[in-house]
Amino acid sequence: MSPPKSYHGLPRSHRDLFDPAGWFRRLLHKPKPSSAESTCSSSSSPSSSSSRSPASSPRSVHPSPVPDISAAGSARWAKSYDVCICHSAGDLELVSELVSYLEGQPESFRCFLQPRDAAPGSAVVTELCDAVQNSHTWVMLITPGFLGDPWCRYQMHQALVEAPAADGRAIPVLKDVDRQDYPKELRNLYYIYMALKESGFRRIKDTVLRYLQELCRRSVSGTE
Repeated sequence: MSPPKSYHGLPRSHRDLFDPAGWFRRLLHKPKPSSAESTCSSSSSPSSSSSRSPASSPRSVHPSPVPDISAAGSARWAKSYDVCICHSAGDLELVSELVSYLEGQPESFRCFLQPRDAAPGSAVVTELCDAVQNSHTWVMLITPGFLGDPWCRYQMHQALVEAPAADGRAIPVLKDVDRQDYPKELRNLYYIYMALKESGFRRIKDTVLRYLQELCRRSVSGTE
């Protein structure tokens, strides 16, 4: 389309239609905004970084303090013993070493050992039931002798009646017993396999301590 002979009287937007070269020259020579203007423009933009709310810092997570199980008024003292050892007569020597180990720890765990702590002249059934009821945890040393001792199985059943849930109170310890001979009544509980005496004793101690700490923690939380 040829431009009209005179278009000076037209608005600039109309004139640019007939003179694209002139429009392009004006675009090239258009003054750039100053840095101050640019800064003001960017800072006023809703999407600029200065207008955003500062990111919230992550909350620091403080681990819950480990309760002192030996403190006065601790839930630990609600029972006479921390652990009751259930074992066969043939394993008395090993169990005596375990009791000495636990009682010699800084926590001074209180152990019920039937040959030592049972009242002379009392009924066996009464002593076994009292030992279970007055202890926080029960270590069942499952050996070939344990499996063949009816009193051991009786005490095991009493412990399961006292605490049927798998809450860490009943602690099966296997020694010289195949997995296939593991008592079916305990199949829902993990056991400690005592391949080495030292590591087995340590794991028993850690398990008893963990239960007592959790017991004291729940007790404190319930009173707050």
